[in-house]
Amino acid sequence: MPHLLTQSIAVVTTLLTVAGVGYFAAALVGALRFLIVRSRLQAKFSPGVTILKSLKGNDPGMLEAFRGHCRQSYSGEYELLFGVASLADPAAEVVLQLQAEFPRHSIRLVECPQRLGTNGKVSTLIQLLPHARYDFLLINDSDIAVSPRYLERVMACFASSAPQKNGPRTVGLVTALYRGRAHGTLPSRLEALGIATDFQPSVLLAKWIEGGLHYGLGSTLAVRREALTAIGGLDVLVDQLADDYELGLRIDQAGFRVELCPETVSTAIPAYNWSGFLFHQLRWARTVRDARPWGYIGLIFTHGLIWALLNAAICGGSQLSEGLLVSSICLRLALAMTVGILVLDDDQILSALILLPLRDLVAFATWAAGFAGNTIVWRGERFVLKDGKLYKLPSPQ
Repeated sequence: MPHLLTQSIAVVTTLLTVAGVGYFAAALVGALRFLIVRSRLQAKFSPGVTILKSLKGNDPGMLEAFRGHCRQSYSGEYELLFGVASLADPAAEVVLQLQAEFPRHSIRLVECPQRLGTNGKVSTLIQLLPHARYDFLLINDSDIAVSPRYLERVMACFASSAPQKNGPRTVGLVTALYRGRAHGTLPSRLEALGIATDFQPSVLLAKWIEGGLHYGLGSTLAVRREALTAIGGLDVLVDQLADDYELGLRIDQAGFRVELCPETVSTAIPAYNWSGFLFHQLRWARTVRDARPWGYIGLIFTHGLIWALLNAAICGGSQLSEGLLVSSICLRLALAMTVGILVLDDDQILSALILLPLRDLVAFATWAAGFAGNTIVWRGERFVLKDGKLYKLPSPQ
């Protein structure tokens, strides 16, 4: 019986390893296709834009990220609206400093005291909207750092006329890939590595095999006001955890197109300790599981390196298992370097590649743990996640 069990496990891990090799190869093709498309010139389009930012606390590198938004080589008009739940929030002082440094820019700080739902960020954005002057709105997180051509490249996507499987559709939302900037600790480096080598490759693969992108990424959510109105505004997202994903999904379902911008932005990864890192990873995992349950189950095939290592251990170093292990390692590294270096221009990737096996092991464990419950921790508060909505749990006594 033990021999039969061992044989069964060997067969299963072999099949999963082959599937993992296929995933790495397909994701690599998706990344290369994006590089080709990204190299094409885009039309100029420079409408007025309102940049909306919901703030809470002083995140690492926040002021410098704000400065980047004020140094745009954009030929159109734009304004920055910052929202805080209270003017006593430390983020308010950062905005005041920004106003002093860039007096010629339209920069406004708005107090948004109402808590309209469990998602505090969306609640603040809803209260900011009436103050926006322009019909193109751009939402991104407080720690997002951008290049001087960010607005130019994002807004050019609204003029895109690339053919789609379902025929031409008006671009309703533009989103962007991002790289993580680690700060000091090993968990911070692991999260940045995971963004470049796990998450962004999966986005590029989904874009290829699904005939376009059908959701948004929180790094950039540039939206036509017309498209936002068509889905009922931001109000429909006020209890959603994955508000960025849902915004893109609903705009896509409303008949508009979601476009992936050629611009890559940066997000600051906090100097996590292990508990903070694992809480954050688990929140991501359960958010994905809730938003795309079958897609989450399908992530079993993305852990190709782990399956290859298990297969080699179980099969005692057979010629097949060794060949699959070598193939997995080579394709895993090729995918990591192609996306990390060529697509994201992440200068931390090469020095972090030695951590890839540890990152993959942590990702596998987090994926498995994602099935075991629906409780998450977000900004120090505990919630139950169900059907995309957040339900706040009482604080432990």
